[in-house]
Amino acid sequence: MKSHSRIYDFRFTIYDLKMDLAANLNSVRQRIAAACARAGRDPNSVVLLAVTKGQPPEVVNEAGKLGLTLFGENKVQEAKAKIPLCSSRLRWQMIGHLQTNKCREAVELFEMIQSVDSLHLAQELSKRAEQVGKTMPILLEVNLAGEASKFGYRPEQLQAELNQLNALPRLEIRGLMTMPPWSDDREQSRPYSRRLRELAAEHGLPHLSKGMSHDLEAAIEEGATIVRVGTALFGKRWKP
Repeated sequence: MKSHSRIYDFRFTIYDLKMDLAANLNSVRQRIAAACARAGRDPNSVVLLAVTKGQPPEVVNEAGKLGLTLFGENKVQEAKAKIPLCSSRLRWQMIGHLQTNKCREAVELFEMIQSVDSLHLAQELSKRAEQVGKTMPILLEVNLAGEASKFGYRPEQLQAELNQLNALPRLEIRGLMTMPPWSDDREQSRPYSRRLRELAAEHGLPHLSKGMSHDLEAAIEEGATIVRVGTALFGKRWKP
């Protein structure tokens, strides 16, 4: 009886979650559309990537039923446990710091790796992609603020290594990714978003992954093609 009660409570929670998710997704899409309108952009030019760190498969699958198809994970180990339990139609990208000893699994699990932050990591990814006969799309992570607590290329380092990165046979550089310093004022992230756009344009890279729950508007107005949204969709991380 106690076990049945737990199952009933869990299903009731999932029902409530689905209602919240639907409302949250609608709100995020409205924010994206409004930002695109201000920037004179087509909303279809911005991809919404749902960040599922700390969210269980049940939550991810409910989000998938609402029309979300692209999901981002921060850790290979969590993704490895979660992805097999989710709908096979969902697509996955790596957005967190990647260690070289996780490259083999990352190449197998993800359709894109957004967080390539060194030549050494890129070389290992190319090697692992070669072993499975795969070409791996990547984004190069740029640490525009020079924060010691964050990973990513310094702009001058990126410039120095870009030819070597482009020469790696199994990688396809699609664009750049960044995570500006945190601020309650979303406008504080705008200069970093603008600089990333300028840096991508200098090198002919089409995709820009920037903007999260709190600052996606500024990111879109400054050219983001991918926004990474977690809290605004799912709320706090799931605690069953």
